[in-house]
Amino acid sequence: MKSIMLIFGFFLLATLPARAAEDEAARAARWDTLRQAVFGDRVLHDGNGVITLEAPARAMDAALVPIAITLSGSKPIKAVYLLVDGNPSPLAGTFHFGPALDPHLLKTRVRVEQYTLMHAVAETSDGTLYVTERFVKAAGGCSAPAGSDQTLAMQQMGRMKLSLSGDLAPGQPELAELLIRHPNNNGMQMDQLTRNYIPARYIQTIHVTYNDRLVFDFDADISLSEDPALTFAFIPDGPGQLRVKVEDSAKAVFTRAFPVPPEHS
Repeated sequence: MKSIMLIFGFFLLATLPARAAEDEAARAARWDTLRQAVFGDRVLHDGNGVITLEAPARAMDAALVPIAITLSGSKPIKAVYLLVDGNPSPLAGTFHFGPALDPHLLKTRVRVEQYTLMHAVAETSDGTLYVTERFVKAAGGCSAPAGSDQTLAMQQMGRMKLSLSGDLAPGQPELAELLIRHPNNNGMQMDQLTRNYIPARYIQTIHVTYNDRLVFDFDADISLSEDPALTFAFIPDGPGQLRVKVEDSAKAVFTRAFPVPPEHS
């Protein structure tokens, strides 16, 4: 799916207007083509009351656009798709939910290449799809220069940090923020010293478990920001370990086990 979406994205950019502000008809045409590519002929129902997508109307930094997906919890959701319509590879990521996830809130940061609609699609356990959208004014995020020193970023690649919201309460949702050190180069950024394009190397999968129970699997692509941040809630069944496994496009694997509750020195 990733390679297909990348090819599709570049084709889409070539066949539809790439100016900063498409008109409403062009945005609708782009979304119609995109949803057909990702979901085929499946019906996408209005997500009102099921799924909400929050993003800044005008982003301060197109390379670090915060998004939040809220789910009502009234329907059993098994997956959420995040699409940035105007990006070179529009399918930014897919969350696959596990039994240890509290499916109410997801947050992350993405790159945005041009003024665009974003869509979040929730898939229920019976395969029904619900969609919501948000228009975001941002441009140049995919090709923006890296925000950190590339040599240092490569040396620290794979480091992780986990922050928890409060005291452990078995059976109650625990809010967590996971930070992953990774340059997430997408092949579109230019080295400001050599003037050469930086080779693509980006996170492809994030696998999170708690006491061997799946929290979520996340299939990512080139739209995820540098040094990704993921906010989610999981349901602990008691003290244990939150384990994270990350694999990137170079097939490098990074793992970390976080004790819950955290150990304090």
